[in-house]
Amino acid sequence: ADSEAKTAKKPQVPETLLKKRKNKEEVRLRLAKRSALAKKASHEKRKVIFKRAEQYVKEYRIKERDDIRLKRMTRKNGNFYIEPEAKVAFVMRIRGINGIHPRPRKVMKLFRLLQINNGTFVKLNKATIHMLRIADPYISWGYPNLKTVRELIYKRGYGKVHGKRIPLTDNAIIEKKLGRKGIICVEDLIHEIFTCGPNFKEANNFLWSFKLNTPNGGWRKKNNHFVEGGDYGNRENKINVLLRKMI
Repeated sequence: ADSEAKTAKKPQVPETLLKKRKNKEEVRLRLAKRSALAKKASHEKRKVIFKRAEQYVKEYRIKERDDIRLKRMTRKNGNFYIEPEAKVAFVMRIRGINGIHPRPRKVMKLFRLLQINNGTFVKLNKATIHMLRIADPYISWGYPNLKTVRELIYKRGYGKVHGKRIPLTDNAIIEKKLGRKGIICVEDLIHEIFTCGPNFKEANNFLWSFKLNTPNGGWRKKNNHFVEGGDYGNRENKINVLLRKMI
């Protein structure tokens, strides 16, 4: 009977197996805790992003209403309303490399316009306007509106991460590179570019130069200035119509 009881006794679990189980349980609990904290942080961040987006929309609407009000006031008084000078231009390359003088070639390299239909945002000041004049016959540029900036970044936006061209599929990519400058989401990036904020340089350098399509219906005449019925040079607000065909 004693021998039967001994054989019926359950075998002891090895100590190493118990330790392994304990470690696995600890790891599982740690991961669950980390996941819960990350979820909470993500939820809080989403709230902040949503609030910022609302604030920007409000800011854009106020600016638009102010412009309309000032236009009406000046028209009522029989005067002309002169819009404030643009702070940002969108510049794109429309011609190839054959027979280009070294100076405009260097300017286009500085603007990161290495291929035909490449585009980039440029902060307008005395130096950049002078550079644009040098490269004028090879580029088309103008002043983008909010809708154009938003469409370019959402539809054609790529970031520069460790020298690689990465699509902006997640706000975490932007936050990782520009978080220290207070730019944590796509709407922050759009606002910084459109309003030409204090961190415009960092935001613009983070964006890879835009690769656009040839416009629907093709170009008109690349060797002529826009005012002569061609394509190159400054087309001011008319750039928005062109970019709609290229995005």
